[in-house]
Amino acid sequence: MIVKTALTALALIAAPAVSFATCFGKEHQAMSCAAGTLWDAEEQACVSTATS
Repeated sequence: MIVKTALTALALIAAPAVSFATCFGKEHQAMSCAAGTLWDAEEQACVSTATS
């Protein structure tokens, strides 16, 4: 019984660390803008395209 409790506690403690490790380093996400706009990296937003 003590072994099962210890293993369960270890699994519950380790689970958040494992889930954090899988997300580490993924800072970039794909960005899509509406029609007629483009992504402006400087402004970090979608901006309308100039039409002439």
